[in-house]
Amino acid sequence: MAGHHHHHHGVDAASGDRRVVLAIVVNLGLTLAQIVGGLVAGSLALIADAIHNFSDAASLMIAFGARRIARRPSDRSMTFGYGRVEVVAALINYTTLIVIGLYLLYEAALRFVDPQGVDGWLVIIIAGIALVVDAATALLTYALSKQSVNIRAAFLHNVADALGSVAVIVAGTLILLYDWRLVDPLVTVMIAGYILWQSFREIGPVIRILMLGSPPDIAADKVVAAIRGVAGVHAVHHAHLWQMDEHENALDAHLVIEEGAWRDADDVKARTKALLAREFGIGHSTLEMECARHACPDAQTFGHPSGEAAAR
Repeated sequence: MAGHHHHHHGVDAASGDRRVVLAIVVNLGLTLAQIVGGLVAGSLALIADAIHNFSDAASLMIAFGARRIARRPSDRSMTFGYGRVEVVAALINYTTLIVIGLYLLYEAALRFVDPQGVDGWLVIIIAGIALVVDAATALLTYALSKQSVNIRAAFLHNVADALGSVAVIVAGTLILLYDWRLVDPLVTVMIAGYILWQSFREIGPVIRILMLGSPPDIAADKVVAAIRGVAGVHAVHHAHLWQMDEHENALDAHLVIEEGAWRDADDVKARTKALLAREFGIGHSTLEMECARHACPDAQTFGHPSGEAAAR
């Protein structure tokens, strides 16, 4: 295969890049405004939202860099291409979100012990501006987030932000109406809780790809059963099924050809590859052929024995 990078239908690469750059610029401007406003108003929730917004800008920068690198064709040093850099970027972004969420919980705990005075009006005005910016950024990256786990991580930063801004507006209103100071750390806890819930939910599939786990939407047993059903196939073993990146699945396996059918081995292989592509969307398959008489003894269906077991 010449290279594994390919573009998916939807937003084209250049216009996608422009959207991400615009989203970065907008978020950096907002971060600055929120930090100044939070310091002047004395609002932790507003500064929490600003830190989160800065993480939005940073996450979009990482996502943008990863998008550009992922388009490089495969070469000697990266024979599978660079597509997986987007998965690494997503891992970085979700990890930073988790750290931010935990930090906000810590800060909120300190405020519960020692509530501070907050300027409600300033909080509401700046959070209102933030909400507009967050919504705009989310719209810029929404279509892209459907195509890429990398952009989806950055998009989630923004959605969490928009909700944070709504919560901050509610907090500012309650402070103005009732001087209820505890609402500021309370809202911070809610923002942090949402950030942590989303991050832990989304980080699992990212780790699965990096751990070479089988694609979550494909049952490995069904793949093996389907291969065994191909005419001329006696058995299949040492099967490895993994995701090269978010959109591309791969398989390598040993195919044992039935006795007397060796002359049709190439045909059996071609039919097996066609089946894998058609039924399971596995476009990259490497099949090692063995004749039934000389097949690997005591071979396991999935993977190879670990080094220690193999050495015994």
